Amino acid sequence: MKKLFLLLITLTVTFISYGQTLFTYGNHKVAATEFLDAYNKNKTNVADSSQALRDYLNLYVKFKLKVQAAKDLHLDTLPSLEADLHNFRSQIEGNYLKDDKETKRLTDEAFERSQKDIHVVYFFEPVGVDSDTSITYNAIKELYQELKKKQLSDEEIIAQLNKGSVQIQKNDAGYITAFTLPYEFENIVYNLKPGHVSAPYRTKKGWFIFKNTGERHAVGKITIAQILFAIPEGHSQGKDRIKKTADSVYNALRNGADFGDLAKQFSDDRSTFYNGGKLPEFGTAKYDSIFEDHAFALKKDGEISAPFETEFGYHIIERVSAAPVPATQKDEAFMYNLKQDVANDSRIHIAQKKFVTEIVPIIGSKKLNVNQKDLWVVTDSSLMRDKNVTIDKINENTSLFTYNNNTSVKVRDWILYLRNLNSTISGNRAAYYETEFKRFSDASAVSNYASRLEEFSPAFKSQIREFTEGNMLFEVMQRKVWGKASSDTMGLKDFYNQHKEKYFWNSSAEAIIFSCSNKDVATDAMQQLRAGKTWKEILSESPSKVQADSGRYELGQIPVVDRTYFTKGLITAPVINKNDGTAVFAQIIKLYPDHQQRSFEDARGLVINDYQSYLEQKWVSQLEKKYPVKINEKVFQGLLK
Repeated sequence: MKKLFLLLITLTVTFISYGQTLFTYGNHKVAATEFLDAYNKNKTNVADSSQALRDYLNLYVKFKLKVQAAKDLHLDTLPSLEADLHNFRSQIEGNYLKDDKETKRLTDEAFERSQKDIHVVYFFEPVGVDSDTSITYNAIKELYQELKKKQLSDEEIIAQLNKGSVQIQKNDAGYITAFTLPYEFENIVYNLKPGHVSAPYRTKKGWFIFKNTGERHAVGKITIAQILFAIPEGHSQGKDRIKKTADSVYNALRNGADFGDLAKQFSDDRSTFYNGGKLPEFGTAKYDSIFEDHAFALKKDGEISAPFETEFGYHIIERVSAAPVPATQKDEAFMYNLKQDVANDSRIHIAQKKFVTEIVPIIGSKKLNVNQKDLWVVTDSSLMRDKNVTIDKINENTSLFTYNNNTSVKVRDWILYLRNLNSTISGNRAAYYETEFKRFSDASAVSNYASRLEEFSPAFKSQIREFTEGNMLFEVMQRKVWGKASSDTMGLKDFYNQHKEKYFWNSSAEAIIFSCSNKDVATDAMQQLRAGKTWKEILSESPSKVQADSGRYELGQIPVVDRTYFTKGLITAPVINKNDGTAVFAQIIKLYPDHQQRSFEDARGLVINDYQSYLEQKWVSQLEKKYPVKINEKVFQGLLK
């Protein structure tokens, strides 16, 4: 009981600490939550976490002092920084304008559906403008009942029903997977058991009934190469000759002939023959079902099919590679692509609609009472005649929606929205306006919410603050430290003369360092050096393959293999980059002993770096006097606990 009590006390203290001020600088406060947010994003695994937290606190205090100096100079109002912030905000705000839970549900659903392919047959009854809807409905309803009975074949049922205006069609969609069909159809199909049919489903074009004729474990994606022996349309008399050619090529392949060579020689597929017949990777429902069945029947890479026929001619295919569907969501690349598919599919509108529903009460969205018929007349006048009219007090300045931040959306915003759609209005204009007005209402709500994201999302507010302060820090450091150190030649020389004892050479060499495109190029360049060519001659002959820099380098700066003994005239063994295959070697011209004094020019880079540190420390000391820093040790100790 005592342990539980102490634990509760510790948790309470820690929770309170998070919400309190951790430190102040002048009149400015920094909350523990802000500090911890920054620390957790930048921390690394260390043995002494308490010391790491203390060290980071010291860095963060200095960071806030520098940012405050930038604010004092009003650097946040610079047009370049404002433009950077605007671009950054545009890039990230989309991450906060969606329902994450619903998006995740849709992604999980798509993943689950991606685990199996379904063979789909569908029945379609078109509904024309002049059709008798009762007749078509009765026919599709009867079809549904007969299909459930399974007493007659599909063709027999359709033959009985197709009379007069009833024209039912049966189509085989082959195997489908997630994202193959429109989402509304996919939902129907993936809720069917094998052998079952769906209830009639009405669309604008007509009635649909779907049938699950079988399922299989998802085949994933495959890459194949093909040799196509095309049968020209209307030339069926040459079919036997083409088949014999296909058989002959197949026999050659079985006897060890190269598939790519024969594809270049025989394939009629003009888009792939030149690269050995290789097609881009594809999955279920990309090509003709017969073609896909043969492709996915190949069980191992390099396996070749016998010639088979489709509507395009005879094919011989070879499996190049296959990518099965992962059984879990641990495959990051697969899940990333799946999330992109969800985001680009119509199903994402579900998450978007739910998001709008959730934000409406937050932003206090209120639709004002405006007569729609009068609004459509005003809209027509503006769009068709570019004339602003007033109909029963409604004109382009009339408010349509208001929000709880004292902003409103007016008729002119609605008209501008329609103009930007740049679409031709056909059919019933009132119906078109009504549909678009609902979308405009949602878009306006999202726009208002987006403009106030800092109010509603602490994470977004934190990201914006971090970017803004980071940009300001860079600008103020450039002005106060980096730029000043680089351009202050007199200051640099004075600093060098005061600290000469720091700038000595370790063991060094005058050397030429060669960077080559690969090992063979490096070997050739080394042979040319040994034969007496100068490094400049070698560069002039192969400028795209060899580059070189000459100068004095400390021995530790020269890239070499382990245990290299440096001597005058040495050409070092090439060091190969494992990532890109490039090779680096050096020619040693002259050696120098340890601890020789560097001249100002030799030490300039080191001096600039040290001078920058000196200027920064001096500047921070001034800022600490201007904005005295006070650490709340009690809150800090609470964070440690």
